[in-house]
Amino acid sequence: MPGRPAHRRRGRPDPRGTAPRHPGRTPSVKYTEVEQKYALPDADADAVTARLTELGATAAEPSRQIDAYYNHPGRDFLAPDTITEWVRFRTEQRGSSFNYKQWHKPGEGTAHATEYETPVGDIEALRHAFEALGFPPLVTVDKTRTTWQLDDVEIALDRVADAGDFVEFEFKGEADTVEDAHARLDKTIADLGVDLGERVNRGYPHILLGRER
Repeated sequence: MPGRPAHRRRGRPDPRGTAPRHPGRTPSVKYTEVEQKYALPDADADAVTARLTELGATAAEPSRQIDAYYNHPGRDFLAPDTITEWVRFRTEQRGSSFNYKQWHKPGEGTAHATEYETPVGDIEALRHAFEALGFPPLVTVDKTRTTWQLDDVEIALDRVADAGDFVEFEFKGEADTVEDAHARLDKTIADLGVDLGERVNRGYPHILLGRER
């Protein structure tokens, strides 16, 4: 009998054995990530923080995240002209997680990703298991993240070692379609009213690997 799919975000196991309903997501976007990212000019993180405070957003404590990305032994994630998938192991003090992500329309303004993420009790054991299965290390991203919540959008201010400062906006509310989620994300960013610098359509691994796509 096929295994049940892992839930995308952290959550309590359903005592009935079924996958938990994703809080704040309708089934149409349950495993879909809709986000936008910008490279912040020097000191503009302070301007974003000030504006978020003014708008009444709430912030979590900063957290250092070590994200170890791995390649696939059977299909090279780096081989295509455009990288469209990752396997990631995240280590942080408040809890580790495993993540698989596959992008749709990568490099475009309406890009979104299918994403499966689940908390892991012993991340090192899982990582060693994947290495034993032949998954080779690809790149490690070391960043400090401060996460803010503004209505149905999560804003992450990231300081990435060897890459700089960035801000990510991720839609976390209920939406019938990906297009609707993008529209509501665009409105939140516009209402912020802060010069966010250059829009970035590639992940931190792309940047550290020197990949444009």
